[in-house]
Amino acid sequence: MTDTADPDAITAEVRAVPDAPYPAHWEADVVASDGATAHLRPISTEDADDVVAFHARLSDRTRYFRYFSPYPQIPERDLKNFVEVDHHDRVALVLWLGREIIAIGRYVRLAESTAAEVAFVVRDDHQGRGLGSILLEHLAAAARECGLTRFVAEVLTENQQMVRVFREAGFEVSRALEGSTLHLEFDVAATPRSREVQLAREQRAEARSVANVLTPRSVAVVGASPDENKIGHVVLANLLRARFTGPVYPVHPEARSVRGVRAYPTVTDIPDDVDLAVLAVPPDEVPGVFDACLAKGVRALVVITSGYSETGPLGLAAQRELVADARANGMRVVGPSALGVINLDAKVALNASLAPTLPPPGRVGFFCQSGALGIQILQAAASRRLGLSSFVSAGNRADLSGNDLMQYWDTDPDTDVVLLYLETFGNPRKFARVARRLARQKPVIAVKTGRHVAAAPGLAGSAQPIDEAAVGAVFDQSGVIRVDSVDELFDAAQLLAHQPLPPGPRIGIVGNSTALGVLAADVVLAQGLFLARDPVDLGTASGAEELRAAVADLLADDQCDALVVVFVPAVTTDPTDHARALADAVRGAEKPVVSTFLASEGVPEVLTVPDGPGGGPGRGSIPSYPSPERAVLALSRAVRYTQWRSRPVGDFVVPSGVDVEAARALVAEIAPAPRTVLSDEQADALLRCVGVIVAPFRRVTSAEDAVAAARELGGAVVLKTADRRWRHRTDLRGVHVGLTESSAISSAYAQLVELSGSDEVYVQVQAPPGIPCVVEVRDDPSFGSLVSFGLAGVVGELLDDRAYRSTPLSTMDAATLVRAPRAAPLLDGYRGARRADLPALEDLVLRIGVLADAVPEIRSLVLDPVLAADRGAHATGVTVILGPPPGPRDGGPRRLR
Repeated sequence: MTDTADPDAITAEVRAVPDAPYPAHWEADVVASDGATAHLRPISTEDADDVVAFHARLSDRTRYFRYFSPYPQIPERDLKNFVEVDHHDRVALVLWLGREIIAIGRYVRLAESTAAEVAFVVRDDHQGRGLGSILLEHLAAAARECGLTRFVAEVLTENQQMVRVFREAGFEVSRALEGSTLHLEFDVAATPRSREVQLAREQRAEARSVANVLTPRSVAVVGASPDENKIGHVVLANLLRARFTGPVYPVHPEARSVRGVRAYPTVTDIPDDVDLAVLAVPPDEVPGVFDACLAKGVRALVVITSGYSETGPLGLAAQRELVADARANGMRVVGPSALGVINLDAKVALNASLAPTLPPPGRVGFFCQSGALGIQILQAAASRRLGLSSFVSAGNRADLSGNDLMQYWDTDPDTDVVLLYLETFGNPRKFARVARRLARQKPVIAVKTGRHVAAAPGLAGSAQPIDEAAVGAVFDQSGVIRVDSVDELFDAAQLLAHQPLPPGPRIGIVGNSTALGVLAADVVLAQGLFLARDPVDLGTASGAEELRAAVADLLADDQCDALVVVFVPAVTTDPTDHARALADAVRGAEKPVVSTFLASEGVPEVLTVPDGPGGGPGRGSIPSYPSPERAVLALSRAVRYTQWRSRPVGDFVVPSGVDVEAARALVAEIAPAPRTVLSDEQADALLRCVGVIVAPFRRVTSAEDAVAAARELGGAVVLKTADRRWRHRTDLRGVHVGLTESSAISSAYAQLVELSGSDEVYVQVQAPPGIPCVVEVRDDPSFGSLVSFGLAGVVGELLDDRAYRSTPLSTMDAATLVRAPRAAPLLDGYRGARRADLPALEDLVLRIGVLADAVPEIRSLVLDPVLAADRGAHATGVTVILGPPPGPRDGGPRRLR
């Protein structure tokens, strides 16, 4: 058949070839650089017609760049090759926008090698959106999975856009000029640079997708009823009341106008473009409205409508279908069951929400899920005069999540502090990563509910109670300031939004009441802070000028890092004079000041120094709390945050001798069932892949074999029962240590057989003496794999004295982990004892962290005990359980999770 063959005949013949199954995990929703979404999946023979249509839409120039010839039509032979792939040696990935292909990428393995030739093409009207980079990332990930190590590409020198895609991907690309063609080669293995590039692009794209929601040029309210009791009317009224800077379009099938604004029967009847649509219609009407929004080219949806996942399986299925259709067609979704979105920037003035009361404009971003709680939060912020930059209530959080908002606020110049009210985590591993980066430059304060009760079934995410010790540790690792209530959330926010960070933990106290000063001092010490000097008591009759002088004196003291002012007015004293004196004294100060004015009418919760945007409190204003305890607690959280931020991040390294590919191959060979407990030999082999050596051991079934095994191993040995239930029961002596004599070995063997009822016993090399510790990998319901560390023994178990870090671990994470348990001083020469080899322990937990991160099938791994000696950390026992990988991962190519 020639190039001019009938496309319908070609595709009919191609479809006769049955599809080869493809890895389902290669499918992904992705975000382009302009914030719009698309769907990526492996190619299918069913795509033949669409491939032909895609090719027909390419310009002559694009075809020439891709095929090095005019190539006006696809011959039958080539089309069959394009769509018939084995998803291993020949892979093709297709990017879809709705029902149209907008980009195709593929690789073909070169004969008898681990290299493949890679190429991709993007439709002309979608070039410049970063789609080539997305395809390259996903192709490289697929190639690694299929055992390929290298990509080669031939690119015309004129095709500079494609050359940039390869050059800027973060791989080490070698180039050779061959006439008018560039020959490019690079390893597909992920590198620190390629990962850095990938994450930077992810951040920009996801931030842009949120910006599309928060900075629309126009808004349509679908369901904007003339009935004032309907939620659509409320949203429209709030948009108009806020004076949104763009056009607002009410959509109602019958009304000619709503609140004096012309209404339209459907979204498609609106004559101008619509960026954001707010859906306030019954659930059964949403599909039709969605189709209209799609036809209109709407970029984002805020779904106020409820009746989805919170109603049960059918509602959950409808919710998933809505989000899948939206993402496949380039749109993001807030909700369903959302309160709405708010942007208080005067250039936008967006209140597309049900909130009747708004706080003043400010520099605090706020994300929450619950709509009802969102209204309370906004009212509380307004009463405290805490200015917000933007606010999103995501409801069921089916698509847009707190992770997306953190990506946006990371580079938003109008946001200095981030507040989160979290009921569930969408992708907890990504949360930890994104929060850690954001908190390095902006404080992140979070309330996490569900400490003792499972998440509501209507909310996406975890459906079981969360391990609070683990979550708290992950928050601490990420620099997130965790608080227990909305009041504490605002207490911390008022300080961090208006005052500088404390340079240290030394706190000065000044006031006119000895009792209040002592109370504040007690709280300072209880929070682990220090007193810069004894509290300064000015006396009940002190005037405003005395307060001003005392505050100025403490702020000038190099030994004072922050200041607490406590004041109780005398009957004849006007506290506003003292408040003004305090505000004047701290103007321009570089240390934080908090205050408490008890029984002081007329003193606001924030003593305004300069006015912020919209007339609210500006930077430098002094938060005033109802009690010294709350003032000091807020200050202590700021101190701990400053200490975290000043700590080095550490490096994410792979220690020498680590072979994660060997570990993955071993696990794949075992082929874990829903729950597979590895034998001790299998667990030992797995640990050796990452350079962790368990003390050598032998299995024996007689006393004679035990003696022979001891001689083979050499030196002192340990005998322990093969039954794991008894190994750590010190009261039953499931382990006998320090055995050298044949008679002692035989006796220990007999005792262990009597204890366990089994004639199988382990003989193991006696490790050097040390402090017994436990290193564990556990599958946390909220954050996936966590590495925990603690000292072994009954006391550690009873008190649950464990510290936790989420993977991946940096060198700083490892260093802080082994020093975090309350009993950790025992490792560092407590009361003159010999110091353990802490660097060896750090190296051990780093290796375990790399293993846990690289092999998600590890659901549990316990090294118990690890003997922390003065030289080295020696593992003597290990238990490993494999199973299907847990929830969403955070590695690999970019995708919406």
